[in-house]
Amino acid sequence: MVGKKDTKGLTAEKDELSQWYTQILQKAELIEYTDISGAYILRPRSYFIWEKVKEYFDDKIKKDGVRNASFPLLIPKSNLMKEKQHIEGFTPEVAWVTKSGNTKLTEPLAIRPTSETIMYPAYSKWIRSYRDLPLRLNQWCNVVRWEFKNPIPFLRSREFLWQEGHSVFETKQEAEKEVKTIQDFYEDVYKEMYAIPVIKGRKTEKEKFAGADFTLTVEAFLPSGKAIQGATSHMLGQNFAKAFDISFLDKNEKKQLPWQTSWGITTRTIGVAIMMHSDDKGLVLSPKIAETQIIIIPIIPKKSEESKIMKKVNEIKDKLEKENLRVDIDDSNNSPGFKFNEWEMKGVPLRIELGPRDIKDNQVMTARRDNKDKQAVKIKDLNKTIPEILEKIHQSLYTKAKKFLKDNTIEVKNMKELKQAIQEKKIVKTSWSGNQDDEEAIKDETGGAKILCITDDNPKGKCVYSNKKAQHTVFIAKSY
Repeated sequence: MVGKKDTKGLTAEKDELSQWYTQILQKAELIEYTDISGAYILRPRSYFIWEKVKEYFDDKIKKDGVRNASFPLLIPKSNLMKEKQHIEGFTPEVAWVTKSGNTKLTEPLAIRPTSETIMYPAYSKWIRSYRDLPLRLNQWCNVVRWEFKNPIPFLRSREFLWQEGHSVFETKQEAEKEVKTIQDFYEDVYKEMYAIPVIKGRKTEKEKFAGADFTLTVEAFLPSGKAIQGATSHMLGQNFAKAFDISFLDKNEKKQLPWQTSWGITTRTIGVAIMMHSDDKGLVLSPKIAETQIIIIPIIPKKSEESKIMKKVNEIKDKLEKENLRVDIDDSNNSPGFKFNEWEMKGVPLRIELGPRDIKDNQVMTARRDNKDKQAVKIKDLNKTIPEILEKIHQSLYTKAKKFLKDNTIEVKNMKELKQAIQEKKIVKTSWSGNQDDEEAIKDETGGAKILCITDDNPKGKCVYSNKKAQHTVFIAKSY
């Protein structure tokens, strides 16, 4: 007879994706639902993740010369309509404010879906000469996009947090260099903070950002068999400069149009990390983004030993916190087994157990969340060994995710192989003609798999769909 699952832990396995993911979000105390579909409360454990990512990325862009600013949430409709391609891409997503109290507004205000159209009128005032360039600003804010029917916390929400960078350059070369640099920065965020490998490439014309010359992307492939867009960096060219009258006098006193970029990464990344690393026991996170990196669990078999054990537990906590590690103690009355399961589910990367025998041996017992490995560590060595273990956890998660990506990437030459690979929930590397009709046909005939990105413009061979001469090497998969 199969035993009943513990309802305090997860009751769904990773294969039962929607239930499993939803249970992790709630039982690991990451998300709270609200009365507005697609709008979620980020609880402290998940908001902490965003704070660590924000610190890391903010430091990188500031060292590269970007400055932070803040622009309004509300955008006049007349501003939003100035760049035709841009608004056509965003119209279905825009939420509007049309009244103030009982008074109808003379002009509807869009709730920020992205900020080009509120930032660039200001840019047109600030930029007069080549001496005003480059202008490189970023803001950390929330945006609202209302176009979809089935929201998924983090992965597809109607309101989310992000950063959006908007730069203006004198030359095309400078702008193109920036979009590539930022793409590299996004790859670093996924690798160094989330322990996730990504595929770097360029979006097709159909999939690029509305109004951009081209879009660079980082794409992740998840154990669910679906890919997800990780972050994007857009070469806007001179399209927005024309629409918003941004110009400058060059060194020869001639009027020129500048070149612009925009780029963003969002709280979607948190969902990507949850889905990549977590398991049937609950949340798994890199120690770099976990609010609690270490949980200390006292093992107290007799009440008479409690004082001695707790004294040593607090000494160990103080010792580790001096190494800038984030440590907590579970001194509740629950059984050790219950505590082990509870903190496993919440994704704490490392558990430390301390009982009477450990004190006698001047050691603690450690247990890793990612692979369940246990190791005795001498108390005198904790400040050296524990940071090493935490770094190994991060590296192990990255190595495992990289192996998953490699093992699930298939190269194909024809549609039969492509359809088979998609059916088997793989990510496909293949050749494409560059023709948009062929792109649409690939999506139709594979039941929704699409070209994620272009990785090479000089492929050998022929298009997987049309058998015409290939123009690009691409990755194809079903995606969120």
